Amino acid sequence: MASIALDLTDPHSVEWQRESAPVRYTAALEAMEERARAISAGEADELIWLLEHPPVYTAGTSADPAELVDPRFEVVEAGRGGRYTYHGPGQRVGYLMLDLGKRGKDVRCFVHAIEGWVIDTLATFDIEAWRCEGRVGIWTQDIDGREAKIGAIGVRVRRWVTLHGFSVNLDPDLSHFGGIVPCGIDEFGVTSMARLGKSITSEQWDEALIGQAGRFLGALETARQKACSK
Repeated sequence: MASIALDLTDPHSVEWQRESAPVRYTAALEAMEERARAISAGEADELIWLLEHPPVYTAGTSADPAELVDPRFEVVEAGRGGRYTYHGPGQRVGYLMLDLGKRGKDVRCFVHAIEGWVIDTLATFDIEAWRCEGRVGIWTQDIDGREAKIGAIGVRVRRWVTLHGFSVNLDPDLSHFGGIVPCGIDEFGVTSMARLGKSITSEQWDEALIGQAGRFLGALETARQKACSK
């Protein structure tokens, strides 16, 4: 029997896991590492994991201790790129355990595709967001008219399998970001969908995100095909 080629642009080409209860960050980190090892060994499918955490500060590989202003919550070494960030209730996190070995082996394209995915999803709720050259993350116009961060991105790639991913502020306690200099950028604020007048549940966000996943996976596939044609 002839094998059927897997459509890598189909959201069903990966496993999705959605959590309704908060997951402790250290437990999620351990589970993510184990799943990535299994994917690398060919023992598990790719996974996109959507969840929230109890309040925690996480430190990336470039974290500067001077930017940990008020460590009022647990601080965990994350192993991802980037600096300090905050996770907590009201913030939806997406962990991506994808095999870039079959999706193009292009980390820059991977990050760019994540940004586009989040921007496209925010647009479904009438929130205009954008990338900013030299500043990692997702940006929008806050209620005071100034630019502010609404989403963070931090990834790691090991043996071409990705770990970590992105977070988007639905309705977190924004005062909790005051314990750190978020992602090392102190000249801009942090905002949320709720602050912008959008009352969105995690279920609504997940459904919209999944609805835009084909474009995200398609961007990776386009990059892979371009690389193969060179």
